[in-house]
Amino acid sequence: MTDGGLFITFEGIDGSGKSTQIRVLAETLRGKGYDVVLTREPGGSDGAEEIRSLVLEGDPDRWSAETEILLFTAARRDHLERTILPALAAGKIVLCDRFADSTRMYQGLSRGDLRETVDHLHRLMIGREPDLTILIDMDPATGLSRAKSRATTEERFEDFGQALQEQMRKGFLGLANEFSDRFRIIDGEQSIDAVASDIADTVLTHLS
Repeated sequence: MTDGGLFITFEGIDGSGKSTQIRVLAETLRGKGYDVVLTREPGGSDGAEEIRSLVLEGDPDRWSAETEILLFTAARRDHLERTILPALAAGKIVLCDRFADSTRMYQGLSRGDLRETVDHLHRLMIGREPDLTILIDMDPATGLSRAKSRATTEERFEDFGQALQEQMRKGFLGLANEFSDRFRIIDGEQSIDAVASDIADTVLTHLS
């Protein structure tokens, strides 16, 4: 734990259940007396939420991968300054739905080898990794089906299709190996309650 608080991120392919599970964990931790800030990326601050609509809506080819990296990094910097760091300094637990690992995957690997560019910008402008990352792992076909069933306007990345989700799953598992000190893999094929139980056990063990 650093900064007086704890920074926990949730990662996974689209439709893996992150948004549901992060809310469940927030309720669990609050029930145990923890002060929790629930946030998301892209977004989490007024400026970052404006950028969110730019990158998640519209045609798949709306932006190049390089432009997306700059937009996501700009959103993350504002989010970090205005939401994450102040909450950590106040000793709170910050739960964030996606962070830099998603940019390492979606922009760093999906349309060419831009991982080095993502990491360089991250070191230059962000310089902060999570204390703990929960990776909800599941079958890409199942995840994509779930994601598309939501029928929202924020489906730009789902519209790249199942091949991207398969690539992202492999990439996330690779990141979990690369950053094994902070990643914990949760089986997302289980029931919602079973996934929630595994996540709560993992986080409470870390807190203890």
